[in-house]
Amino acid sequence: MDNVAVHPDELAALRAPEGAAALVTAGEVLAASGGADPLAAATALRTAGVPAPLATAALTQAALRARATGKFGPAADRMFFTRAGLEQATRSVVADRRAARLRAAGVRHLADLGCGLGADTLAAARAGIRVYAVEADPGTAAIAAANAAATGLADLVDVVCADATGVDVSGYDAVFCDPARRTGSGRRTFDPDSYSPSWDFVRSLVARVPRTVLKVAPGIDHALIPPGAEAEWVSVDREVVEAAFWCGPLADAPRRATLLRAGRPATDLVGDGDEPVDVGPVRRYLYDPDGAVVRSHLVAAFAATVGGTLADGSIAYVYADTPTDTPYGRCLEITDVLPFSLKRLRALLRERGVTRLEILKRGSPLDPAQLRRDLRLRTAAGAGVAASLVLTRVAGAPTALLAHPVEAPGR
Repeated sequence: MDNVAVHPDELAALRAPEGAAALVTAGEVLAASGGADPLAAATALRTAGVPAPLATAALTQAALRARATGKFGPAADRMFFTRAGLEQATRSVVADRRAARLRAAGVRHLADLGCGLGADTLAAARAGIRVYAVEADPGTAAIAAANAAATGLADLVDVVCADATGVDVSGYDAVFCDPARRTGSGRRTFDPDSYSPSWDFVRSLVARVPRTVLKVAPGIDHALIPPGAEAEWVSVDREVVEAAFWCGPLADAPRRATLLRAGRPATDLVGDGDEPVDVGPVRRYLYDPDGAVVRSHLVAAFAATVGGTLADGSIAYVYADTPTDTPYGRCLEITDVLPFSLKRLRALLRERGVTRLEILKRGSPLDPAQLRRDLRLRTAAGAGVAASLVLTRVAGAPTALLAHPVEAPGR
């Protein structure tokens, strides 16, 4: 089950009682070995009486389930995956939040075009929305249907294997479309013209169904945002994972940055994306905005929440006189500001006794790995001093800032 296409017989074998037992055994064997020796794991399954083809499929699937736990939680142990499908699947925390928003908007019947393994389909069904899920690849469509059954949601999900471009979407409350962003060879593509279905078809949905949501890559060009749509960028634990265009009545604001953190309430920041930027000198505290804030062009909106300014109008670092507990970015206290000079920087780090260094950069061409080697940090018998080095520009000039993170109360 390594490829996007999965033979239906193989999936059926894994869903049969013998396959289910093999999956349990495969999971136990991999857990016991830490997945370090696939050959030994395969031998162990065959010794347990599992036929070789089923053993191979079960081990592959068990390994994928282990990887999928980060995206799907405990439900991953009941689901089926492919490597490519898992890489492209929406994280459940993101899909659940989207489904809740659709439900709150009155959506009760959703067409999911390009459902893949079913991550967003399952989230919508969990929210009580009936889903018509369309997937062009037969093997992937079979897995989506199997996942709906495995999670107890089959009564709310209809999976069909079809070309999304031929589906009549006129009878649905809303449409969700997640076009494939990989080439025929499996490589990721960042060109919307290479999406499947094509970008022309995807954007045509906006005119056909008023309530449409389009999932796109985080690096999407802002020029491609449909007129009147809300463009949302989502990060999970400070990693930007996707962007989505909310169209028609679903649009609440021109731009939105949604930040999801383990153990903390979800937060979002909204704005026009073209708020004026105040530029001033470097101040005592530096904020490194979350990637979703940067991608959504809401750095100026964020700066206003902490009374901050930029030191360079083109660099997304925010400076302020006081620290503020904010979900929208990390706060660091600056101890030293100097024009970039390797010699001066090396001397400063030795003077401060720094032996552990985090290197951040925006607006600098330097390679952090090479710079770390060039700095030749001294090792210390004890823990030494930890610091953060920020490579950036101030008023157009290459600048180095030495700082340390400010921990907000309760974090």
